[in-house]
Amino acid sequence: MLNTPWDTGSVLYRRLLISALILTGAGIALAVAGAAADAEAAVFAAMPVIGAGLLCHIAGMVVRTRDARRRRSPAAPR
Repeated sequence: MLNTPWDTGSVLYRRLLISALILTGAGIALAVAGAAADAEAAVFAAMPVIGAGLLCHIAGMVVRTRDARRRRSPAAPR
């Protein structure tokens, strides 16, 4: 059995990962659509959406690291 981060990750990690994927994808789609329609407002509106996706991704990495440390230490208080 493979020991992937998805298999061993907590529910919070999975939610953050899915949120990051959705937000980043929506931001990229908005930027591409704005560029294709020559609408600068849409392109600039996409930047905070992509940034929110990146923040969710970073938060997911922090949660994953925290969970790994908790699993590794045998006598850690919970």
